[in-house]
Amino acid sequence: MRNPRIHVDQRLGVGDEFALPEGPARHVAQVLRMRVGDALTLFNGDGNDYGGELLDVTRRDARVRIDTCNVVEKESSLRITLLQGISKGERMDWVMQKSVELGVHAIVPVVTERTVVRIDDSRSDKKLAHWQGVVISACEQSGRAVIPEVREPIRFAEAIAQFKGAVLDPLASISLTAGRPEAAQSPLAASLLIGPEGGLSDVEIDQAKQAGWVGARLGPRVLRTETAALAALAVMQASWGDLAN
Repeated sequence: MRNPRIHVDQRLGVGDEFALPEGPARHVAQVLRMRVGDALTLFNGDGNDYGGELLDVTRRDARVRIDTCNVVEKESSLRITLLQGISKGERMDWVMQKSVELGVHAIVPVVTERTVVRIDDSRSDKKLAHWQGVVISACEQSGRAVIPEVREPIRFAEAIAQFKGAVLDPLASISLTAGRPEAAQSPLAASLLIGPEGGLSDVEIDQAKQAGWVGARLGPRVLRTETAALAALAVMQASWGDLAN
């Protein structure tokens, strides 16, 4: 069996023995069907992988021991913050999952003029927890040991005021790779703003530019929101990050 990576939200150290939380324990026992003596890797987002062994496992419980600690160096030198216009269900999940695989540093869901999904106060925490779960699962799969931050959704006006970077605009006069992302210090940092289904409105694009954002196009075709985000991230990582390494 391939050595699975499991996220646990607690401090980890070599020599620790403990029971896995309910969710990871069920996954180990019922989904992966692991047995006593099987090896697994745990991580908590501190940048390390912790190699361990199953000491005991039942249908609902699993106890492990940590034997090793290894630094994981899989973070891009380009710290990209993706400001993503909130889109419907699977599209938003897809963008979050794949952006983690492409090395995004942080994700900021943005409520725009054309955002169809409405997130009221009663649903905000639940939605944020769901997105964080998607990101953690993507880290488990991709081998990342640092978990990208998923921030609480913010309004478009707040987004363009708090951040500065490139806003995708199919009518822009320059391409996304026309200039190097500006950063005050190393490692380089960049912010990328993508609209939801239907894109950003002309008014929003103008407002972003007036706030200091740079309009940039990504090829001659109009891309869906999920395609645009991932294509842009791939281009940025290949040009200035670690995708070409």
